[in-house]
Amino acid sequence: MSEKETPEVPVTKEPEKETTEVPVTEELAEEKKLTLKELKELFSKEKQKADDYEKKLKRTLADFQNLEKRTASEIENIVITKIDKLMLDFLQIYDDFVRAKQVFSKSDTNTDGLDSILKNMDSLLAKYDVFPIDALGEIFDPKLHEAISITEDPTLEESTITKEIRKGYISHNRAIRPTLVEISKKSKSEQLSE
Repeated sequence: MSEKETPEVPVTKEPEKETTEVPVTEELAEEKKLTLKELKELFSKEKQKADDYEKKLKRTLADFQNLEKRTASEIENIVITKIDKLMLDFLQIYDDFVRAKQVFSKSDTNTDGLDSILKNMDSLLAKYDVFPIDALGEIFDPKLHEAISITEDPTLEESTITKEIRKGYISHNRAIRPTLVEISKKSKSEQLSE
């Protein structure tokens, strides 16, 4: 063997597969058309199923998102309600401190300590979005006020609040404790003359 010659590598050939061609007859052609028609029908059915599943998925996703929003809203309402109940209990203590300050002020006692405590209590109320309802001079609103007495006053408009008996409070745009008030009423003779 010379240097330029390379050794021969034996190559094995796979035996050739016998291909038998089936002659295309009219029957076979007809059968292929039927199969194609069946495939189109099957494809159409599967496409419809896929569309139905997609619609169901979208509805389920929308239902889930609605449930998520509703649950978050319900949780928020529960928390707000619990805070409002706690604040109502706190307001009773707050009222006691206000009355104590008024009594001590009348007796010329130093109320600096009570003023500091009331200032901290006011900060706590503001922190939890609890604000007093300003009622004096306003027209009576049954959502915010509770009338416990009526006074005749011809100079004032009907149902004007003339006196605040107990301070009311609002939290998250709703009254958690209505203001106890006295309202004005015109005398019957004045009502008839109008």
